[in-house]
Amino acid sequence: QVQLVESGGGLVQAGGSLRLSCAASGSIFSISTMGWYRQAPGKQREWVATIPSGGTTMYADSVKGRFTISRDNAKNTVYLQMNILKPEDTAVYYCRAAQMGRAYWGQGTQVTVSS
Repeated sequence: QVQLVESGGGLVQAGGSLRLSCAASGSIFSISTMGWYRQAPGKQREWVATIPSGGTTMYADSVKGRFTISRDNAKNTVYLQMNILKPEDTAVYYCRAAQMGRAYWGQGTQVTVSS
């Protein structure tokens, strides 16, 4: 089992920045791809960014150029640096980890961007 704990959410004004963290624990060996998703009120959960254990990061068009995903394997932590935040970025942000064909999710952290 893999446990994921997100942190770093909060309230920020439009144009501001936040950095989310997701710490993995438990049976963390062979975790391959990690990523961030988000779910706004009344909407389906959507993919935001992905970082594989080796390879190229990928971003949704809506956040490309503003968000940066990174990974510290020594700390078993993945980050999401969010800049130039917009009100439409308001959502609960979830961390996801893939391991041997299984997906694990964190509990989510709220990000609210005021206009």
